[in-house]
Amino acid sequence: MATRSVRAEHAPVTLRVPFAASSVGVARQQLKKWMADQGTSREHIEDARVVVSELVANSVRHASPLADGNILVSWRPEERGLQLSITDGGSPTRPRKLNAPSSALAGRGMAIVETLALSWWAEQSRTRSTVHALLSLR
Repeated sequence: MATRSVRAEHAPVTLRVPFAASSVGVARQQLKKWMADQGTSREHIEDARVVVSELVANSVRHASPLADGNILVSWRPEERGLQLSITDGGSPTRPRKLNAPSSALAGRGMAIVETLALSWWAEQSRTRSTVHALLSLR
């Protein structure tokens, strides 16, 4: 079966999900469905599912919810790939990659994101924080 790449003319998708661990699975499933509908390869879908899982889990674990008690999960195709973004109510610290050992039970999330993504970055204001990851679809 031939696969096609996600086209830049597709509109962004935004999900408002509860600030809860259960939202990891919701985001992962919705992203998978959307990417499959676009004809994205299984390998790229799995990479994107891992990245969105790590970003949503980190948001729930380390940040606070938006004023309405939720977080925003969004993705949009770009010329270079797929941009995933997670917006929450912010945290006193900025996301960063840790050098946790492979045996560690926590602390490896951003290292995983960094491995799978072309790049990642964070934006913060007084009331919100957004972490973005750009994934290759080629």
